[in-house]
Amino acid sequence: MSRRYFGTDGIRGKVGDSPMTAEFVLKLGWAVGRVLVVGGRNTVLIGKDTRLSGYMLESALEAGLSAAGADIRLLGPMPTPGIAYLTRTLRAAGGIVISASHNPFYDNGVKFFSSVGEKLPDDVEMAIEAELDKPMTTVDSAHLGKAERVDDAAGRYIEFCKSTIPMRTSLRGVKLVVDCGHGATYHIAPNVFEELGAQVVRIGTQPNGLNINDKCGATAPKALRAAVIEHEADAGIALDGDGDRLIMVDSHGEVVDGDEILFIIANSRLRESRMEGGVVGTLMTNLGLEHALAKQGIPLLRASVGDRYVLEIMHREGWTLGGENSGHIICLDQTSTGDGIVAALQVLHELVATEQGLYDAKRGMEKYPQTLINVPVDDKTKTKDVPQVQEAVKEAEQDLAQSGRVLLRPSGTEELVRVMVEGADSSQVKRLAEQIADTVKEVSGAQV
Repeated sequence: MSRRYFGTDGIRGKVGDSPMTAEFVLKLGWAVGRVLVVGGRNTVLIGKDTRLSGYMLESALEAGLSAAGADIRLLGPMPTPGIAYLTRTLRAAGGIVISASHNPFYDNGVKFFSSVGEKLPDDVEMAIEAELDKPMTTVDSAHLGKAERVDDAAGRYIEFCKSTIPMRTSLRGVKLVVDCGHGATYHIAPNVFEELGAQVVRIGTQPNGLNINDKCGATAPKALRAAVIEHEADAGIALDGDGDRLIMVDSHGEVVDGDEILFIIANSRLRESRMEGGVVGTLMTNLGLEHALAKQGIPLLRASVGDRYVLEIMHREGWTLGGENSGHIICLDQTSTGDGIVAALQVLHELVATEQGLYDAKRGMEKYPQTLINVPVDDKTKTKDVPQVQEAVKEAEQDLAQSGRVLLRPSGTEELVRVMVEGADSSQVKRLAEQIADTVKEVSGAQV
């Protein structure tokens, strides 16, 4: 069966347009209740980020779940990984996150966690879609679900985050700038670092429902860079709207991306004899990370882009560290999903333990220049198979020899083909990427 509603990370769209309407989300809550609530585990958690539309969608989900006979526990604004954690520890049947992650405020989405705090398996998502095709019903009034608020949700999650580094690790004397992107971590992340002893400069911590991810947070680190330099901080931490993505800035004002964060955490675990297997990256993971890890004897496997695909390979291999260059970092020995705060703490633990700065800790990895060009096309699924495109890719790969790589990838959400070339010579990389992109434009008839 093909999916009608679920994408790689739940259901997402512009609020007011299908499927992000109150009517659809009401029925979605009902369908989820019908599928997830089995046996004696009849409670579903709902958390959200700071978007204004979260109130509407929360109420719709609550009504739908109640109609299906599910009890609801409302967490209020909470990071996505915090909802995953509480779903596990509160022994709920499932967890629901109302968020569009790094998207602007006018988008929103609904994504789900299983009882063990992981993304729902494909067969469960398909079962929910099957229920959505049925007429909505309501259980007998004596069996309607009840709702209650979890007043200490933030405190529980703060304590969990702190527990992911050793008790002996103190951040006393460390000055941090923390940018929460006016998102779900605004009342959590600064407290975590302050309670561990750090001096924290807070930015992006005044959400108004409309300013989430607006020129701040992990997708726009310019404000963080400026604040780190202004306040002469040791490091900057930027989280996205729902708190599962991390980008850092070192004391020189240089951005430290997900690949460099993975390198630092892997080095830390290797130094402490805690490295279990290798690291899982994606097709977009910088070749520099692969080479730097190889020098340490650590293998790297590449998954398709998307944290759920990274997680699949981690489970298959029994490895505990993986992530994306965009900043989704998964530490399976600590939690069940990507967690920006937890990942930041793993990096800070290494800096404290080795008495070095973030700038020095990342220097063992030399990033290869990358050029990424998004090309609008008529049919993104067929472009790679066109002989002219295949020949252009082959020529570029021969030009790069063993010093780089070429990747053509259709966008998951738009009629685009992403052309990425990576290599040791930045001018060569740029030239080859533009040549391939020009070929793609010619064969597709796209207008740029």
